[in-house]
Amino acid sequence: MKYSSGPQVPTMPKDGPDSVEVRSRVGDARQFSPSAARNCGPIREVLTRVLPKKGIALEIGSGTGEHVICFAKALPGLVWLPSDPDSASRASIKAWSATEGLANVRAPVAIDVREGVWGVEDDAPFDAMISLNMVHIAPWEAALGLLAGAGRLLRPDGVLVFYGPFMLGGIHTAASNAAFDADLKRRDPRWGVRDVDALVGEAAPHGLELLELVEMPANNLSLVFVKVGPAAPA
Repeated sequence: MKYSSGPQVPTMPKDGPDSVEVRSRVGDARQFSPSAARNCGPIREVLTRVLPKKGIALEIGSGTGEHVICFAKALPGLVWLPSDPDSASRASIKAWSATEGLANVRAPVAIDVREGVWGVEDDAPFDAMISLNMVHIAPWEAALGLLAGAGRLLRPDGVLVFYGPFMLGGIHTAASNAAFDADLKRRDPRWGVRDVDALVGEAAPHGLELLELVEMPANNLSLVFVKVGPAAPA
């Protein structure tokens, strides 16, 4: 997933945030992410507990496609619609899907969450949406657009899950997260580790309420929102 140009190379040790790094590929369009291999299991545990067992799930910023394959295997009753604005990432998702041959993974689509129309409206309402390691490597407007889109496109009681490094009450949860945040801002001043309170405040007008905050390995968090009411009129 890319919303801004520039190199994506690892700057943090493995006990720190694991979301900006070099990807590798072997022989075809499939990309391999070391962090996806590390965090797939813990994220899968959360998703299998909080997501519905059937319906359609939209992933925002699917990256290499390794995550959606992992989750589609664990939740076979859900149809998964991956998305990414980056063409190389979409090619990787297609290649992973072709290799694994999962019937419940659809072809990836291009979504820029900052747009008012995502091009997936005919598939809505969605039963679930997930966005992993995205909001800190994109402008704040992308987080706002994602929340607005979830308000528009999730069904009542639909679930939205974020995963990544976050601040709590304006304070980093670990020194490595603070260093990572500073590094992100050096790369692009529009990037940065987001505060949970800021997301909760921006989610409320879209009928989204924070249901659960789950501590994850490597100083990350999973945020589980639920659609509890209609979005406020624009």
